[in-house]
Formats: sequence, structure tokens, C-alpha cells
Amino acid sequence: MEAIRAANRAAAAQYGVLSKAQARGCGMAEADLRRQLSRRAWVRIHQGVFRVRELQDRTERGRLLSAVMAARLALGPATFACAETAARLWGMQGLPLWDGTVHMAVPAQSTPHRIPGVRLHAWATAPEEIVSRGGMRASGPGRTLRDVLLRLDRYTPVCLLDSALNQGLVRTGDLPELAAANRGRRGCRRSRPWWDLADGRAQSPLEPRIRLVCTDGGVAPDGLQHRFYDDRGRLIAVGDLWWSDRRLLVEADGRAPHELPEPLLRDRRRQNALELAHPDVRILRFTWADLRNPRAIADTVRAVPLR
Repeated sequence: MEAIRAANRAAAAQYGVLSKAQARGCGMAEADLRRQLSRRAWVRIHQGVFRVRELQDRTERGRLLSAVMAARLALGPATFACAETAARLWGMQGLPLWDGTVHMAVPAQSTPHRIPGVRLHAWATAPEEIVSRGGMRASGPGRTLRDVLLRLDRYTPVCLLDSALNQGLVRTGDLPELAAANRGRRGCRRSRPWWDLADGRAQSPLEPRIRLVCTDGGVAPDGLQHRFYDDRGRLIAVGDLWWSDRRLLVEADGRAPHELPEPLLRDRRRQNALELAHPDVRILRFTWADLRNPRAIADTVRAVPLR
């Protein structure tokens, strides 16, 4: 029993997972392993890698950390999380819902065995581009952005760039060097203009998507996070996207003003104060559902008359 408790403690320090070698190092015999599996106290994830069920964190973040650690235990200590998986680990916003796939980088010269649910990438990565926190190895924010820009559609990378800038994971001044470092890689020409579209003022993934839709439609906003004051100089509101020639404010949070939770009531009070102090400002609100018809977003903005 002490060996099992020791193994569980080892798993608890690794997001609920451990390898067969680690279990044996805690003193567990083969019969102990089989017993834990037959009782379903442990679940085999990959060959020689197990999850302790009672330690399972069922949040998306917890499942991600567990999956990445399990992949590393299965593939070896030289591997690390990269691409979309690293972006999720860094908290960059704008990716689609996680489908359970883990992206792992492996040494370029190696031929590791493939395991279900893990996508392998043999990119040459400098040691300084890899960071380690709490036993979790991943590409750093800048390298992560370099990799995802080569792989994804235009909208998602711009969302990730905005999010990384907004959180201080990278600086605006870093972007030209990061873009240049991708020169010669597959997809670099296609993605090169996207670096220039980043804006760290965006506070949600919906904002850059609406910004790009309007820019593509010929009605680009001329202000982000526009500040509004009352006649006494007090800040009363900050708007997501702003068109000064139309006196138009677009809110990109997708929250309906009639909803009841307290944050939404505060939002409604803020909007009321804005309308009272600036009655000439037109306010539009777009949701994620509106992106199903992006042309309609640009057309709606264009329909607002110039002032």
C-alpha cells in the first residue's frame, strides 16, 4: 500500500499521470500495476503511461495539462508542447474549442513512435526557445506564435497575436524579428502580412475578427478601446471599436443588454450613461453568431451615415 501511495503522490505532482517506470521506482510490482488497472483506479492512457482517476482534473485546463504531461512521458524528456498546444498553455485566446489533440515537438533526427491523440512536429528549435515550468516543457510565446502563424487561417493567428500582446507575453517591438525568423519556412509568405495586423489593445478574440471583417469590407475602424468622458471629464465608458467619421461604437462582446446577470446589468448602466453624455453616438453590438455572415457586419457599419 505504501508503494501505491508513493506512486499516487508522484502522479499528483504531474497533473495526475505517471509512467510505468516511475511507478516501479516507487516500489510497485507488476501485480500492483495490474491490480490498479483492473480496479480502474488507474487508466492506461498510452503504452506505459497511466492516469490516476481520483486525481483527474476535469476542467479543460486540467485535462490539457494532464494530456501534455502524458504525451511527454510516452515520448521522452526531449519532447515539448508546441504550436496550438503551447498557445493554450500560455493562455493565448482565439483558438477553437480543444478537440483533445496534443501537439508535441520532437528532435528533428529522432523517429519516435506515434501515439493516439498526439501530433508530432520535427521542427528545429533553439534551446532558448523552450521553457520549463512545473515539469511542463513548451515552446516560448514568441516561438509558439511563429509556429501557429504558419499553420492556421488568417483570423485565428491575428487573434492569438492580439492576445499575446495584450497579456504582455510578447511586445510589439518583438514582432518584426519573429516574422523575419520565419523566413524560408513553409507558409511564411502567406502569413507575413498577418504580423502587421496585430493590435494588443483588443481584449477578446471577437474584437480582432470583427476588426478584420470590417477592414476587408473597406470600413476599417480608426480606434480601438475608445474612451468616452462626461461633461465633467470623468471616464464613463471604453468602447471596443470606434469610427470617428460615423460617430459609431461597436461592442464586440456579444452580450445582450436585456440579460439579467449583474455584469450585464452594469454593462447596460454603462451604455445608458454613454447615451446620455453622447447622444450623437450610434452603438452597434455584434456577437459570435454574426460572424456566420461577415459581409452583413461590414454592410451594417457602412450603412451608418457619415457625420
